[in-house]
Amino acid sequence: MKFGKAFHAQLIRAQKDDVIQGNNLINFYVKCDHLRVARHVFDRMPEKNVVSFSALMAGYLHNGYPSDVFSMFKAMAFGQVPLVPNEFIFSTVLISCSDLEALYEGRQCHAYALKSGLVSHSYVRNALLHMYSICSGVEDALGVYRRLPNFDIFSFNIMVKAFLEHGHLNDAADIMKSMVGEVGKWDQITYIAVLGLSANLKDLNLGCQLHSQVVKRGFENGLFVGSAVVDMYGNCNDISSARHAFDGLPNRNVVSWTAVVAVCTQNGFFEEALKLFLQMVSHRVQPNEVTYAVILNSCAGLSALGNGEAIHALVEKSGRTDYLKVGNALIYMYSRCGSIEEAQKVFVTMPERDIVSWNSLITGYSHHGLGRDALEAFFTMLTEGVTPNYVTFVGVLSACGHLGLVEEGLNYLNFMRKYGIAPGLEHHTCIVGILSRAGLLDDAERYMRCTHIEWDIVAWRSLLSGCRVHRNFGLGKKVARHILQLDPDDVGTYILLSNIYAKESRWDGVVEVRKLIRGRCIKKEPGVSWIQERNETHVFASEDNQHPLMGRIREKLAELIYRIKLIGYIPDIASVLHDVGDEHKEEYLSYHSEKLAVAFGLISSPPGATIRIMKNLRVCNDCHTALKLISNVTGRKIIVRDANRFHCFENGLCSCHDYW
Repeated sequence: MKFGKAFHAQLIRAQKDDVIQGNNLINFYVKCDHLRVARHVFDRMPEKNVVSFSALMAGYLHNGYPSDVFSMFKAMAFGQVPLVPNEFIFSTVLISCSDLEALYEGRQCHAYALKSGLVSHSYVRNALLHMYSICSGVEDALGVYRRLPNFDIFSFNIMVKAFLEHGHLNDAADIMKSMVGEVGKWDQITYIAVLGLSANLKDLNLGCQLHSQVVKRGFENGLFVGSAVVDMYGNCNDISSARHAFDGLPNRNVVSWTAVVAVCTQNGFFEEALKLFLQMVSHRVQPNEVTYAVILNSCAGLSALGNGEAIHALVEKSGRTDYLKVGNALIYMYSRCGSIEEAQKVFVTMPERDIVSWNSLITGYSHHGLGRDALEAFFTMLTEGVTPNYVTFVGVLSACGHLGLVEEGLNYLNFMRKYGIAPGLEHHTCIVGILSRAGLLDDAERYMRCTHIEWDIVAWRSLLSGCRVHRNFGLGKKVARHILQLDPDDVGTYILLSNIYAKESRWDGVVEVRKLIRGRCIKKEPGVSWIQERNETHVFASEDNQHPLMGRIREKLAELIYRIKLIGYIPDIASVLHDVGDEHKEEYLSYHSEKLAVAFGLISSPPGATIRIMKNLRVCNDCHTALKLISNVTGRKIIVRDANRFHCFENGLCSCHDYW
């Protein structure tokens, strides 16, 4: 820059102000990011040509000023001395239209390019493809692509990327097939695009062929191609190959690290994702907003609030809290980890919100049993002019189910159509749940018979659960048999059917169900609860004896049982599904996994701290009653996330109001 300025001074002294020198000066200042000086040189030029405009317009575009590109284009083409644009001018203006999503101006530029005869130039054609794919979808871009001869690899890359972004996977595959004969011309961007296609199609065979081509062409060491290979294997559920591809990269940047962390997160390997994230940080690779969003989702999957809070602190330190996807991930993480208050704080402080933000808040409220808050958030969203989508109404109907709002739920189902949203399986399943929880079991069964959709096991199980809660054992057995016809290996249904027989004291039925389970070699998922203490996760199973502090835990639990019995606790021995004496049933109840986890939380956490427990199955009636009373005698807030929802126990009450 210093040398260039000195040379500029020499030109001024020598009075060298011809157009060629002026253009070179504009180009020099643009390349050195001194746009203001470049514009000053441009304005003082006594004569300008197309190159003068092209150099300054390119500078405005690459520095993020597309509106200034428009202004200059108008001045050049329609000024006192109009100049005919060249291919560089047209491509610059069209890319500016893409940046501004200015379709109207893009169409005008397209028409002008047609008149000038430059529309078939590769620069202009590719800029047109890019503009239409961004501004109006793939149909217009495809029209340009099919009408123009001699398309090159850049056109191909643009179209595959556009089809992928708009979900037109079959069209992307057709274009890829048309270019198979030109595979020698494929570049790294091409391989990134087609690897993305195989990832979206979950076509491992295609992905492996592409990976072989990448290796053959010597592109495997490219950071972005390598990351695309990792992502492809992850989306095709081949975790070991994804990890092998990542480990083979000679150099890794934030993109490749994020890709492998995302692979683990998407496939449920949350602990491995956290370990990789820590390795990434230890290698002094700075996470970006995508990395933070992915790893926060892993924390949500683990319900690891401590890790999530630590990563939130890193986000704050890095200055990335204002990124929309990070804010949405924080809302999701806090709500899934049982801290809906923190989720709400994040939501309130976000500089901008989208439908994902609102859906995360509404769904979070609903899962925490805060149905009124969920509905209030929904109304606020509508007031602010945000259009609800398919997911929004799943959250709203779920909230109605937690509140027992039958009529309101049916009204919301009809309200969806106002926004052009056809109710789907999830919405209809919510209605079945609303009716079943309210004890309207005949109505729920009738609704399932009269609604012409293909019901899945989740919906039938919802009806079966209602039959168990409301002790309609006749209908329950009928529904259970229907589910087992759909899936003879559905262990959950066998358990619910066994529960129904046990509630009737039909121990012969319980024995029969267990014989069926053994005969089909079905393994029942054991009930486990886990609690995080000082970033370490402690897992408990019913009647567990493995924990090193089990002696103190059992001692604490015995004390708790004694104290809550004094204020009215009576063990619900009907919850025990074994044909044993009442004394043994009571002992069995005392060591359910959530009770062990609560006792551990009380002896290992500071006085007054909230205890947060996760459980893989639905909390039983006895534990629900016991935890309400334990919260009362200890003065602690106890939050339990079971397979269905959150229960917040405080001062002897539960957030579900015993409606679950």
